[in-house]
Amino acid sequence: MQIIKISQLIIAILLIVSILMQNRGGGLSNVFGGGGNVYMTKRGLEKKLFIATIVLSVLFFSVSLLAIIL
Repeated sequence: MQIIKISQLIIAILLIVSILMQNRGGGLSNVFGGGGNVYMTKRGLEKKLFIATIVLSVLFFSVSLLAIIL
């Protein structure tokens, strides 16, 4: 049980770091048509960081469900 809590903490910290390292968009201006680069493709490090964020969020969700079940 202690391993689950520690892994959840580590994944949460990594998830926060990966989100903060991503480029910031236009915020709400993109929602209302203010952003012109909405469909820009991700390349290089930006793409790897995007995929890592998705993987970390799925891992965090899975570990959290496991902590609830156990």
